[in-house]
Amino acid sequence: MSPEVSLREAYGHALVEMGKENPDIVVLDADLSKSTMTQYFAKEFPGRFFDCGIAEQNMMGIAAGLAASGKIPFASSFAVFVPGRCFDQIRMSIAYSRFNVKLVVTHGGISVGEDGVSNQSVEDLSLICSLPGLTVIVPADAIEAVQAVKAVAAYEGPCYVRLCRPKLPLVNDNDYHFNLGRAVTMRQGKDVTIIAIGTMVVAALEAANGLQQEGIDCGVLNMSTLKPLDEAAIIQVATSCGAIVTAEEHLEHGGLGSIVAQVVARHRPVPMEFVAIKDTYAESGKAGELLQKYGLTAKDIKQAVHTVLKRKLSASAT
Repeated sequence: MSPEVSLREAYGHALVEMGKENPDIVVLDADLSKSTMTQYFAKEFPGRFFDCGIAEQNMMGIAAGLAASGKIPFASSFAVFVPGRCFDQIRMSIAYSRFNVKLVVTHGGISVGEDGVSNQSVEDLSLICSLPGLTVIVPADAIEAVQAVKAVAAYEGPCYVRLCRPKLPLVNDNDYHFNLGRAVTMRQGKDVTIIAIGTMVVAALEAANGLQQEGIDCGVLNMSTLKPLDEAAIIQVATSCGAIVTAEEHLEHGGLGSIVAQVVARHRPVPMEFVAIKDTYAESGKAGELLQKYGLTAKDIKQAVHTVLKRKLSASAT
């Protein structure tokens, strides 16, 4: 197992690196810089850092204004607050105007520790993906997070990058190159493919390794860019495998599973199963315990694979 690395820490250091190279990069936060790790940029470039306080709606307006002035603003908070607390401001001031604002949020999902539902974000991808013109990325490890942040800095247009709180094992090596809008094949498979994002990529790889020992050839696709979506990659695995399981630390409705299912239904209908949070909010608890209780583990992915393969076999027999 590779060492675990914090995506938030990687983001904070990447901001400093980019800030040294580009004086137009500015950073905003909403009284959470010690958690989002924008504190590193604040220390290095105090004149280009703006702490907006507990006022996320205001922060969106300020970020939009800075973008209109030619700056490249990175605005950060917890995923539950952005877009949760300021959806209308993102919609009207950033998405509608297509302003060059970069929203990089942390503490996505339920693996945020014991702060409870008020700090857990299970709807953010559904909300943000509903907005026209937003580029949406959910990195799987620190290597991908750094490259994704640099990619959105170079991209002209509004972007949303979702990071998690816990450290994650590295699933990419130093030769990895992030391509905006392109899925990454982590593992080839002919029987079924798991399409995963964020924290669930590690779980998907673990599940695939376990399934191999059962004689099941399982592929893993990291769909780190949700918008623009790599439809060709989805169609390819649907065609080659004939069965798909999606895995995400998000509500079942409106996230990765829903987005992939639209492509599958339109182009290549095959049996699908969905590993995600069902229609509920989680309780307070340790990250590992919550992931287990709400069905977001490698074991749950393996179970979904067995279910979808039964459906695939049944469909082929009729």
